[in-house]
Amino acid sequence: MAQKKSQTPEAIIAAARRERALREASYRERALKLFPHVCARCGRELTGKRLRELTVHHKDHNHDHNPPDGSNWELLCIYCHDNEHARDQVADWYTAEAPAEAERPPPLDSPFAKLGDLLKPGSKK
Repeated sequence: MAQKKSQTPEAIIAAARRERALREASYRERALKLFPHVCARCGRELTGKRLRELTVHHKDHNHDHNPPDGSNWELLCIYCHDNEHARDQVADWYTAEAPAEAERPPPLDSPFAKLGDLLKPGSKK
């Protein structure tokens, strides 16, 4: 989209939102025609007014990758869709590098420190 000098930031944002809505409506409508109106995760069937709760999830998380056969899409209810993206965020937390051994604080307590003494024959319990 070519930006004109006379356009205000609000007009540019509004135009971008219109373009996004049109693009989303396009692949959403195609996905709803291709797939049954059932959440691919929880199996809930959504019809009537509840059909709006069915969202298109991009399996590769690339919203610009919209093949005509729908191979990058799955229909998810809004709850499963939110859970899917939250799961990715949690996975990112766990893939963060652990601190190096020198950076780790020393343990506060060693619960098995005197275990060897307790296991010796003749020791009092």
